[in-house]
Amino acid sequence: MKAMILAAGRGERMRPLTDQMPKALLRIGDKPLILMIISALLQAGIRDLVINLAHLGEQIATTLGDGAALGVHIEYSWETTGETTALETAGGIAWALPLLGDAPFIAVNADVYSDYDFSVLQAAARRLTASGPLAHLVLVDNPPQHPRGDFGLAAGRVLAEAATRHTFSGMGAYHPALFAGVKRGERARLADLLIAAMQREQVTGELYRGQWHDVGTPERLAALDRAARQA
Repeated sequence: MKAMILAAGRGERMRPLTDQMPKALLRIGDKPLILMIISALLQAGIRDLVINLAHLGEQIATTLGDGAALGVHIEYSWETTGETTALETAGGIAWALPLLGDAPFIAVNADVYSDYDFSVLQAAARRLTASGPLAHLVLVDNPPQHPRGDFGLAAGRVLAEAATRHTFSGMGAYHPALFAGVKRGERARLADLLIAAMQREQVTGELYRGQWHDVGTPERLAALDRAARQA
């Protein structure tokens, strides 16, 4: 199974740190975020990776190379044509589909810091089909910066509307059919595709209550770095 690491974002909330370095290479305890994700994927037996790149993406490609030194195989999906043209999450995944193939795959945001076991998500991915379910999402308890959450969860189904809502972790599994309506090179939001699929009852999910952080601001990065160094 392949996994895609979503690393094309500009990282506006991380400025000025991301003015000179892509968010995926920011460090917690002397280790870049993206290397932590690669290690977790490898621990689950996932070795074939696709990484999308835009803002300062050449730094990521130079750091990781083809992945051989890390025990993985990496292919890069560049979202640049002269000037940076990031395609949003769904657009970036649709652009990378020729590299991802026809089978279900895992996708994870490059700014996720978690101890989640990707073998669980890998098993869920194997249950996805072109007729549904089309996606499986890992949800988490709402963090302080996102108290209203994103989606509900009932009997293993993810709901667009619910009284109790959880936060999407940035970790999910998808069937390529979810992106069938997105033209290559077109900007598209993942949330829009997921909500449409939820209305057809084609999205499953789980609630993960282990360690998870959205490393979205310099302050959160610094707090996690301090905690990692003191551990």
